[in-house]
Amino acid sequence: MPVQGTAKQPTTELDARYSSALNPRPGAAEVTATEWAEAQRQLEAAEIFWASTIRPDGRLHVTPVIAAWHDGVLYFSTGKGEQKAKNLAHDGHCALTTGGNSLTEGLDLVVEGTAEPVADAAALEEVITAFETQYGPHITSPEGTFHGLGDELRKGDAVVFAVAPTTAYGFGREDGVYTHTRWAF
Repeated sequence: MPVQGTAKQPTTELDARYSSALNPRPGAAEVTATEWAEAQRQLEAAEIFWASTIRPDGRLHVTPVIAAWHDGVLYFSTGKGEQKAKNLAHDGHCALTTGGNSLTEGLDLVVEGTAEPVADAAALEEVITAFETQYGPHITSPEGTFHGLGDELRKGDAVVFAVAPTTAYGFGREDGVYTHTRWAF
């Protein structure tokens, strides 16, 4: 059964402990929570995510992945024998992060949830389309880094995981203003 999209809006909370105006520029906006709509725009545009999973012995495993935000759910794929797939078979709790490497501007995002494999053929086709839309020639062109991903997913050579957010965090930086926003679903 496919994971249903998150249709409802999350509650949004600014964490004042980690939000401040450090040397703001004249006329800089006051410190406010980041809107969920902005976080979704960033999730849709991001190219690289970091998946954090838990090994059976409790150690963390962190690795870069491509992911697609579709209908309120973050999807990523992996080979069946890869470490993250083994970890998720043991414990589905995970986090996916994305953002920039700038100390002074940008929005870093953390999406926490429980990864569920996508087995439904219709849902899988939607996810493949979402990947193709997000990554374009990287997937659709014969020269693309991930060319053939759709076929691998259809044949079951790779698995797609759906992560519906339970909690998400946004760490924003702009004009000397630092914000920490929490979204609860």
